Amino acid sequence: MKILILRFSSIGDIVLTTPVIRAVKQQVPGAVVHFCTKPGYRSIIEPNPYVDQAHYLTGSLKELVAELKAEKFDFVVDLHHNLRTTLLKAQLGVRSASFDKLNWRKWLLVQLKINTLPRVHIVDRYLAAAAQLGVKNDSKGLDYFIPKADEVDLATLPAGFQRGYVAFAIGAQHATKRLPVERIIELCAQLRRPVVLLGGPEDESTGHIVELAFEKQAAVSPPAPPRIPDSPYYFPKKPTTNNEKQTTIFNACGRYSLNQSASLVRQAQLVVSHDTGLMHIAAAFRKEIFSVWGNTVPEFGMYPYRTEFRVLEVRNLPCRPCSKIGYEKCPQGHFRCMRDIKFDLDLPPTQDGR
Repeated sequence: MKILILRFSSIGDIVLTTPVIRAVKQQVPGAVVHFCTKPGYRSIIEPNPYVDQAHYLTGSLKELVAELKAEKFDFVVDLHHNLRTTLLKAQLGVRSASFDKLNWRKWLLVQLKINTLPRVHIVDRYLAAAAQLGVKNDSKGLDYFIPKADEVDLATLPAGFQRGYVAFAIGAQHATKRLPVERIIELCAQLRRPVVLLGGPEDESTGHIVELAFEKQAAVSPPAPPRIPDSPYYFPKKPTTNNEKQTTIFNACGRYSLNQSASLVRQAQLVVSHDTGLMHIAAAFRKEIFSVWGNTVPEFGMYPYRTEFRVLEVRNLPCRPCSKIGYEKCPQGHFRCMRDIKFDLDLPPTQDGR
Protein backbone atom coordinates (compact mmCIF):
# COMPACT_ATOMS: atom_id res chain seq x y z
CA MET A 1 0.00 0.00 0.00
CA LYS A 2 1.49 3.34 -1.06
CA ILE A 3 0.72 6.15 1.39
CA LEU A 4 1.46 9.87 1.10
CA ILE A 5 1.81 12.05 4.21
CA LEU A 6 1.53 15.83 3.80
CA ARG A 7 3.02 18.50 6.04
CA PHE A 8 4.61 21.56 4.43
CA SER A 9 5.92 23.36 7.55
CA SER A 10 7.48 24.02 10.00
CA ILE A 11 10.38 22.43 11.92
CA GLY A 12 8.43 21.65 15.08
CA ASP A 13 5.28 20.58 13.25
CA ILE A 14 7.23 18.17 11.06
CA VAL A 15 8.99 16.64 14.07
CA LEU A 16 5.54 16.19 15.62
CA THR A 17 4.43 14.12 12.60
CA THR A 18 7.12 11.49 13.19
CA PRO A 19 4.96 9.15 15.33
CA VAL A 20 2.50 8.98 12.40
CA ILE A 21 5.29 8.21 9.92
CA ARG A 22 6.65 5.44 12.14
CA ALA A 23 3.23 3.97 12.95
CA VAL A 24 2.16 3.86 9.30
CA LYS A 25 5.42 2.23 8.23
CA GLN A 26 5.46 -0.34 11.02
CA GLN A 27 1.76 -1.10 11.43
CA VAL A 28 0.30 -1.03 7.90
CA PRO A 29 1.18 -4.28 6.09
CA GLY A 30 3.39 -3.60 3.07
CA ALA A 31 3.31 0.17 3.60
CA VAL A 32 5.45 2.31 1.29
CA VAL A 33 5.58 5.74 2.93
CA HIS A 34 6.13 8.97 0.99
CA PHE A 35 6.35 12.37 2.68
CA CYS A 36 5.73 15.73 1.02
CA THR A 37 7.05 19.00 2.44
CA LYS A 38 9.11 22.06 1.48
CA PRO A 39 12.78 21.69 0.54
CA GLY A 40 13.89 23.66 3.59
CA TYR A 41 12.99 20.67 5.76
CA ARG A 42 14.93 18.11 3.75
CA SER A 43 17.43 17.60 6.58
CA ILE A 44 14.64 16.42 8.91
CA ILE A 45 12.94 14.02 6.50
CA GLU A 46 15.74 12.39 4.52
CA PRO A 47 17.53 10.76 7.51
CA ASN A 48 14.23 9.24 8.69
CA PRO A 49 14.39 5.47 8.00
CA TYR A 50 10.60 5.20 7.99
CA VAL A 51 10.29 7.49 4.93
CA ASP A 52 10.75 5.57 1.69
CA GLN A 53 10.66 8.63 -0.55
CA ALA A 54 10.31 12.39 -0.13
CA HIS A 55 8.71 14.97 -2.41
CA TYR A 56 9.26 18.72 -2.22
CA LEU A 57 7.20 21.75 -3.15
CA THR A 58 9.90 23.48 -5.18
CA GLY A 59 7.77 25.06 -7.89
CA SER A 60 4.07 25.43 -8.56
CA LEU A 61 1.39 23.25 -7.02
CA LYS A 62 0.54 22.06 -10.55
CA GLU A 63 4.05 20.67 -10.96
CA LEU A 64 3.87 18.93 -7.59
CA VAL A 65 0.48 17.40 -8.41
CA ALA A 66 1.88 15.98 -11.65
CA GLU A 67 4.80 14.44 -9.76
CA LEU A 68 2.56 12.92 -7.11
CA LYS A 69 -0.05 11.63 -9.57
CA ALA A 70 2.65 9.55 -11.23
CA GLU A 71 3.17 7.69 -7.94
CA LYS A 72 -0.42 6.33 -7.91
CA PHE A 73 -0.97 6.59 -4.16
CA ASP A 74 -3.59 4.51 -2.39
CA PHE A 75 -4.13 6.89 0.51
CA VAL A 76 -3.21 10.44 1.56
CA VAL A 77 -2.80 11.50 5.21
CA ASP A 78 -3.07 15.29 5.36
CA LEU A 79 -1.38 16.62 8.49
CA HIS A 80 -1.43 20.23 7.33
CA HIS A 81 -5.05 20.66 6.22
CA ASN A 82 -4.94 24.04 4.52
CA LEU A 83 -6.19 25.30 1.16
CA ARG A 84 -3.12 24.07 -0.70
CA THR A 85 -3.30 20.52 0.64
CA THR A 86 -7.08 20.46 0.05
CA LEU A 87 -6.53 21.36 -3.62
CA LEU A 88 -3.76 18.79 -3.88
CA LYS A 89 -5.93 16.00 -2.47
CA ALA A 90 -8.80 16.90 -4.79
CA GLN A 91 -6.54 16.65 -7.84
CA LEU A 92 -4.97 13.37 -6.73
CA GLY A 93 -8.44 11.88 -6.40
CA VAL A 94 -7.59 9.08 -3.96
CA ARG A 95 -8.86 8.22 -0.48
CA SER A 96 -7.63 10.62 2.16
CA ALA A 97 -8.02 11.81 5.73
CA SER A 98 -7.12 15.11 7.39
CA PHE A 99 -6.35 16.04 10.97
CA ASP A 100 -8.69 18.35 12.84
CA LYS A 101 -7.06 21.76 13.30
CA LEU A 102 -9.73 22.85 15.82
CA ASN A 103 -9.57 26.36 14.39
CA TRP A 104 -12.92 27.54 15.75
CA ARG A 105 -12.03 26.31 19.23
CA LYS A 106 -8.70 28.15 19.00
CA TRP A 107 -10.58 31.26 17.84
CA LEU A 108 -12.80 31.08 20.92
CA LEU A 109 -9.76 30.88 23.20
CA VAL A 110 -7.86 33.68 21.46
CA GLN A 111 -10.75 36.09 20.93
CA LEU A 112 -13.12 35.36 23.81
CA LYS A 113 -10.82 33.51 26.24
CA ILE A 114 -13.25 30.58 26.28
CA ASN A 115 -11.34 27.32 26.39
CA THR A 116 -13.23 24.45 24.73
CA LEU A 117 -10.08 22.74 23.45
CA PRO A 118 -9.76 19.05 24.29
CA ARG A 119 -6.84 18.02 26.47
CA VAL A 120 -5.30 16.15 23.58
CA HIS A 121 -1.78 16.64 22.26
CA ILE A 122 -1.51 17.50 18.57
CA VAL A 123 0.44 14.25 18.03
CA ASP A 124 -2.66 12.30 19.01
CA ARG A 125 -4.77 14.42 16.65
CA TYR A 126 -2.27 13.66 13.89
CA LEU A 127 -2.54 9.95 14.68
CA ALA A 128 -6.34 10.17 14.56
CA ALA A 129 -6.05 11.27 10.92
CA ALA A 130 -4.31 7.97 10.14
CA ALA A 131 -6.77 5.85 12.12
CA GLN A 132 -8.51 4.68 8.93
CA LEU A 133 -5.32 2.80 8.13
CA GLY A 134 -5.61 0.90 11.39
CA VAL A 135 -2.65 2.56 13.11
CA LYS A 136 -2.46 3.20 16.82
CA ASN A 137 -0.18 5.18 19.09
CA ASP A 138 2.81 2.98 19.91
CA SER A 139 3.73 5.27 22.85
CA LYS A 140 7.32 5.59 21.61
CA GLY A 141 7.21 9.38 21.35
CA LEU A 142 8.86 11.56 18.73
CA ASP A 143 11.73 10.68 16.39
CA TYR A 144 14.68 12.75 15.28
CA PHE A 145 17.51 11.19 13.30
CA ILE A 146 20.91 12.89 13.06
CA PRO A 147 23.29 11.81 10.28
CA LYS A 148 26.67 10.75 11.64
CA ALA A 149 28.37 13.60 9.76
CA ASP A 150 26.28 16.12 11.70
CA GLU A 151 27.07 14.83 15.19
CA VAL A 152 28.99 17.47 17.14
CA ASP A 153 32.03 16.27 19.07
CA LEU A 154 31.91 17.98 22.47
CA ALA A 155 35.71 18.18 22.38
CA THR A 156 35.25 20.96 19.80
CA LEU A 157 33.38 23.15 22.31
CA PRO A 158 35.19 25.60 24.60
CA ALA A 159 36.86 23.77 27.49
CA GLY A 160 34.34 24.89 30.09
CA PHE A 161 31.48 23.26 28.18
CA GLN A 162 32.94 19.84 27.46
CA ARG A 163 31.90 18.28 30.78
CA GLY A 164 28.26 19.32 30.55
CA TYR A 165 26.01 22.27 29.74
CA VAL A 166 22.45 23.52 29.47
CA ALA A 167 21.17 24.05 25.92
CA PHE A 168 19.06 27.23 25.65
CA ALA A 169 17.13 27.64 22.39
CA ILE A 170 16.69 31.41 22.39
CA GLY A 171 15.03 31.76 18.98
CA ALA A 172 11.42 31.58 17.80
CA GLN A 173 9.73 32.66 14.59
CA HIS A 174 7.70 35.44 16.22
CA ALA A 175 8.96 38.05 18.68
CA THR A 176 6.07 37.54 21.09
CA LYS A 177 7.23 33.93 21.57
CA ARG A 178 10.73 35.07 22.62
CA LEU A 179 11.90 36.43 25.94
CA PRO A 180 13.36 39.95 25.82
CA VAL A 181 17.15 39.82 25.96
CA GLU A 182 17.36 41.13 29.53
CA ARG A 183 15.07 38.30 30.67
CA ILE A 184 17.17 35.73 28.81
CA ILE A 185 20.15 37.05 30.75
CA GLU A 186 18.21 36.84 34.01
CA LEU A 187 17.18 33.24 33.33
CA CYS A 188 20.72 32.25 32.34
CA ALA A 189 22.02 33.76 35.59
CA GLN A 190 19.73 31.49 37.59
CA LEU A 191 21.01 28.38 35.79
CA ARG A 192 24.52 28.79 37.29
CA ARG A 193 26.00 26.38 34.76
CA PRO A 194 27.65 26.50 31.37
CA VAL A 195 24.94 27.50 28.88
CA VAL A 196 25.09 26.93 25.11
CA LEU A 197 22.82 29.37 23.28
CA LEU A 198 21.20 27.84 20.19
CA GLY A 199 19.44 29.57 17.33
CA GLY A 200 19.78 30.66 13.74
CA PRO A 201 21.83 33.50 12.25
CA GLU A 202 18.97 35.86 13.11
CA ASP A 203 19.55 35.11 16.82
CA GLU A 204 23.32 35.67 16.75
CA SER A 205 23.17 39.33 17.84
CA THR A 206 20.92 38.50 20.80
CA GLY A 207 23.28 35.71 21.79
CA HIS A 208 26.20 38.13 21.58
CA ILE A 209 24.52 40.54 24.01
CA VAL A 210 23.93 37.68 26.45
CA GLU A 211 27.52 36.49 26.10
CA LEU A 212 28.90 39.99 26.68
CA ALA A 213 26.76 40.45 29.78
CA PHE A 214 28.35 37.45 31.49
CA GLU A 215 31.85 38.28 30.28
CA LYS A 216 31.46 41.71 31.86
CA GLN A 217 30.08 40.18 35.05
CA ALA A 218 33.04 37.79 35.30
CA ALA A 219 35.44 40.71 35.01
CA VAL A 220 33.92 42.48 38.02
CA SER A 221 35.07 41.55 41.52
CA PRO A 222 32.21 40.42 43.80
CA PRO A 223 29.79 41.71 44.74
CA ALA A 224 28.46 42.36 41.26
CA PRO A 225 27.25 45.89 40.43
CA PRO A 226 23.52 46.64 40.30
CA ARG A 227 21.59 46.69 37.09
CA ILE A 228 22.24 49.86 35.09
CA PRO A 229 18.88 51.18 33.79
CA ASP A 230 20.24 52.54 30.50
CA SER A 231 22.50 49.57 29.80
CA PRO A 232 21.53 46.61 27.60
CA TYR A 233 23.39 44.39 30.03
CA TYR A 234 21.87 42.86 33.10
CA PHE A 235 23.66 41.81 36.27
CA PRO A 236 22.07 39.38 38.77
CA LYS A 237 20.63 41.20 41.76
CA LYS A 238 22.13 38.75 44.23
CA PRO A 239 25.83 39.34 44.98
CA THR A 240 28.03 36.39 44.16
CA THR A 241 30.89 34.82 46.05
CA ASN A 242 33.96 33.03 44.84
CA ASN A 243 32.69 29.58 45.87
CA GLU A 244 29.35 29.86 44.01
CA LYS A 245 28.97 28.25 40.60
CA GLN A 246 28.51 30.89 37.93
CA THR A 247 26.86 30.91 34.53
CA THR A 248 29.17 30.93 31.53
CA ILE A 249 27.89 31.44 28.00
CA PHE A 250 28.84 30.01 24.61
CA ASN A 251 26.94 31.76 21.84
CA ALA A 252 26.41 29.02 19.23
CA CYS A 253 23.64 30.85 17.36
CA GLY A 254 24.24 30.77 13.63
CA ARG A 255 27.32 28.53 13.97
CA TYR A 256 25.62 25.18 13.52
CA SER A 257 23.15 23.61 11.11
CA LEU A 258 19.78 22.36 12.35
CA ASN A 259 21.04 18.79 12.69
CA GLN A 260 24.19 19.96 14.46
CA SER A 261 22.07 22.03 16.85
CA ALA A 262 19.97 18.92 17.42
CA SER A 263 23.17 17.05 18.29
CA LEU A 264 24.01 19.70 20.91
CA VAL A 265 20.48 19.39 22.29
CA ARG A 266 20.82 15.60 22.48
CA GLN A 267 24.06 15.88 24.49
CA ALA A 268 22.83 18.60 26.87
CA GLN A 269 22.16 17.97 30.56
CA LEU A 270 18.83 19.77 30.22
CA VAL A 271 17.16 22.14 27.77
CA VAL A 272 15.53 25.56 28.07
CA SER A 273 13.44 26.54 25.07
CA HIS A 274 10.74 28.84 23.82
CA ASP A 275 7.75 27.31 22.01
CA THR A 276 9.78 26.40 18.95
CA GLY A 277 11.20 23.55 16.87
CA LEU A 278 14.19 22.78 19.08
CA MET A 279 11.81 22.22 21.99
CA HIS A 280 10.19 19.35 20.08
CA ILE A 281 13.59 18.03 19.01
CA ALA A 282 14.56 18.00 22.70
CA ALA A 283 11.38 16.03 23.44
CA ALA A 284 12.38 13.50 20.77
CA PHE A 285 15.57 12.88 22.79
CA ARG A 286 13.59 12.65 26.07
CA LYS A 287 15.43 15.62 27.56
CA GLU A 288 14.22 17.42 30.64
CA ILE A 289 12.83 20.72 29.34
CA PHE A 290 12.06 24.13 30.81
CA SER A 291 9.45 25.31 28.31
CA VAL A 292 8.95 29.11 28.10
CA TRP A 293 5.57 30.38 26.84
CA GLY A 294 4.61 33.96 25.97
CA ASN A 295 1.63 34.94 23.86
CA THR A 296 0.75 31.32 22.99
CA VAL A 297 -0.34 28.68 25.49
CA PRO A 298 0.30 24.95 26.03
CA GLU A 299 -3.47 24.39 25.83
CA PHE A 300 -3.16 24.59 22.03
CA GLY A 301 -1.73 21.08 22.34
CA MET A 302 1.90 21.60 21.33
CA TYR A 303 3.71 21.26 24.65
CA PRO A 304 6.69 18.85 24.91
CA TYR A 305 5.52 15.34 24.06
CA ARG A 306 6.26 12.29 26.25
CA THR A 307 9.18 13.78 28.15
CA GLU A 308 9.66 15.46 31.51
CA PHE A 309 9.04 19.19 31.26
CA ARG A 310 8.13 22.24 33.27
CA VAL A 311 6.20 25.20 31.86
CA LEU A 312 7.37 28.76 32.59
CA GLU A 313 4.46 31.11 31.89
CA VAL A 314 2.19 33.81 33.32
CA ARG A 315 -1.12 32.12 33.97
CA ASN A 316 -4.47 33.96 34.09
CA LEU A 317 -3.20 36.98 32.17
CA PRO A 318 -6.39 38.50 30.70
CA CYS A 319 -4.89 39.20 27.26
CA ARG A 320 -3.30 35.76 26.85
CA PRO A 321 -3.33 34.04 24.40
CA CYS A 322 -3.47 36.96 21.96
CA SER A 323 -2.75 34.75 18.95
CA LYS A 324 -2.43 31.08 18.03
CA ILE A 325 0.86 31.91 16.30
CA GLY A 326 2.51 35.19 17.30
CA TYR A 327 3.28 38.82 16.47
CA GLU A 328 6.32 41.01 15.88
CA LYS A 329 5.43 43.02 18.99
CA CYS A 330 2.97 42.86 21.86
CA PRO A 331 -0.45 44.17 20.70
CA GLN A 332 -1.02 45.65 24.18
CA GLY A 333 2.43 47.21 24.40
CA HIS A 334 3.27 45.84 27.87
CA PHE A 335 4.48 42.30 26.93
CA ARG A 336 3.62 41.06 30.41
CA CYS A 337 3.33 37.47 29.19
CA MET A 338 7.14 37.38 28.96
CA ARG A 339 8.21 40.20 31.27
CA ASP A 340 6.27 38.86 34.29
CA ILE A 341 7.35 35.19 34.19
CA LYS A 342 8.87 34.08 37.50
CA PHE A 343 12.07 32.11 37.08
CA ASP A 344 12.05 30.15 40.33
CA LEU A 345 14.06 27.17 39.10
CA ASP A 346 14.56 23.99 41.09
CA LEU A 347 17.42 22.45 39.16
CA PRO A 348 18.66 18.90 39.71
CA PRO A 349 22.36 18.56 40.53
CA THR A 350 24.69 17.65 37.69
CA GLN A 351 26.91 14.58 37.74
CA ASP A 352 29.88 16.59 38.93
CA GLY A 353 27.82 18.42 41.55
CA ARG A 354 27.53 21.64 39.61
